[in-house]
Amino acid sequence: MITILIFLFTILFIVVTCTRFKVHPFLSLLAAAFLFGLLSGMPLGDIVQTINAGFGGTIGNIGIIIVAGIIIGAFLENSGGAQTLANAVLKIVGKKRVHTAMGIIGYIVSIPVFADSGFVILSSLNRALTKKAKLSLAGTAIALSLGLTASHTMVPPTPGPIAAAGILSADLGLVILIGVVTSIFGLTVAIFYSKYIGKRVFIDPKPEKEIIETPQKEKYQPSILKSVLPILIPIILIVLRSIADYPTHPFGEGQALNLLDFLGNPVTALFIGVFISFLLPEKFNKDMLSTSGWVGDALKTAAIIILITGAGGAFGKILQGSNLATLLGDNIRETGLGIWLPFVIAAAIKTAQGSSTVAIITAASIVAPLLGVMGLDSEMSKAMAVIAIGCGAAVVSHANDSFFWVVTQMSGMNIKQGYRTHSLGTIILGFSGMIMLTLLGLFF
Repeated sequence: MITILIFLFTILFIVVTCTRFKVHPFLSLLAAAFLFGLLSGMPLGDIVQTINAGFGGTIGNIGIIIVAGIIIGAFLENSGGAQTLANAVLKIVGKKRVHTAMGIIGYIVSIPVFADSGFVILSSLNRALTKKAKLSLAGTAIALSLGLTASHTMVPPTPGPIAAAGILSADLGLVILIGVVTSIFGLTVAIFYSKYIGKRVFIDPKPEKEIIETPQKEKYQPSILKSVLPILIPIILIVLRSIADYPTHPFGEGQALNLLDFLGNPVTALFIGVFISFLLPEKFNKDMLSTSGWVGDALKTAAIIILITGAGGAFGKILQGSNLATLLGDNIRETGLGIWLPFVIAAAIKTAQGSSTVAIITAASIVAPLLGVMGLDSEMSKAMAVIAIGCGAAVVSHANDSFFWVVTQMSGMNIKQGYRTHSLGTIILGFSGMIMLTLLGLFF
């Protein structure tokens, strides 16, 4: 009982230090690891050794993958590739179906680009389309924000799901497959919600005249093929590798399997995507690869995520080194939550401290030592646990989340409207995703 109380105290410590005292999540998670080790009576030498092993092991598994994914996103964002993807979706969906178009555009763009940046990039386009269609900006902006959130929390190679997959040792190909199915269902429900709320909350888009007449005409944009390949090729390679590794070996064995195993390794696949992304700029400049160029800026962003992920891994390793899993096992079974437990943990952390990425990493660190007692230790179950955490990390975006302020301020919403539209929308998105994941669990 004392160990469980210490565990709950350290979780409270993380939430309070991050929210009340604005401590960086890296320091908060690392301090929590030391705190749990000391209070639980772990030998002093083992505490440091365990923290080092957890930190280094986690970064070793997914550090390069996170860096590669963020570099791809930087080249798509800075080259105009993200805008190209948006325009391509508009041609397919149609400019009259603005809610559906913006939801899909947000979903695609947020796979390589952070949700905050994606909303800023696409805000002018959304305003112009909304004005032409004579709709409320409330509905279309929420369709965009929820589309961005869906893939940001559930679909690799976004950093959060990749980090969770590494911490839970889940097969990344399975995570992608399950994440796509789950997030698309959640987004479909979210688009219907955005249409509903748009009829009840009116916000005039008021786009500038020149935005309507000449959206991005003078700016170079790469072709749709160039823009989609850096995302599509790595995902295809990773998924093919997962399929090839099935016990039935559908692609056979031997040299071909070895080659696919190499190319489909997430590190190799994402690095191939990085080199493909170098084709995106109109004129490739070596300065783009410098410390002050696009790659340098991407590495600064990646460094923060990697450090938080490593600290989360250290905290998780400390929990694994205790008898916490055994103590919680019977209680977890009695709750009957199953795959919903990772969702609840992630949702609680997200709601308390605001960042979806931090919520995903922290929840994964907590869940990792409990997978066995929850009956989620098979390859499929671990992949589903990653997505359950992602669904939870969408719930609830409100005033302590920077993305909440990006959405509301760029859409002309007040706080009350933000809670009524965006915050409620994230709840609907997260729970819709979990409903689909639960249905998938009945078959797998």
